[in-house]
Amino acid sequence: MSLFELNKIAGALLAACLTAGVAVTISNLVYPEPHVPEILLAVPASEDGPAASADAPATPQTVPIAARLAASDPAKGEREARKCSACHTFGSGEPHRVGPNLYGLVNRPKAASEDFLYSLGMAAQGGSWSYDDLDAFLAGPQAYVPGTSMAFAGVRDPDARAAIIAWLRLQADTPAPLPTP
Repeated sequence: MSLFELNKIAGALLAACLTAGVAVTISNLVYPEPHVPEILLAVPASEDGPAASADAPATPQTVPIAARLAASDPAKGEREARKCSACHTFGSGEPHRVGPNLYGLVNRPKAASEDFLYSLGMAAQGGSWSYDDLDAFLAGPQAYVPGTSMAFAGVRDPDARAAIIAWLRLQADTPAPLPTP
């Protein structure tokens, strides 16, 4: 075998390894592994099982959305909502993208834009977008609206969700009143 043939084989192996590395990197960027805090992985003690020790961390309690909204920063919500701008617009009269325009979303009826084709799951929803509904939807769109075509995994941090909702509230001709904590 000539030296030229060995160089071609080595080049092919190197190219294959490089291609695999790039594919794995892109896959990790597109489908990141969600971080689950260890406290959420803990199994609560049953009445038949051993009691929790005094040193064990307390399970996290979700603060109601009204209290989180009162303490939230809409400027932080605007920064957090940048991830939504890939599919949504927020200004009055702006066109839809992959998802509908979200101007005036708070207290607007669900699936209300007549010129946007909603998924069957979203179109079957009734009612209006309350603060609680928005909080639950942003936490996990597929869990809140089975059959939604929204591919976004959700916002895990409750304070970040509240900030996004506080900012979305301001994206309206007349912002909806804040709920009382």
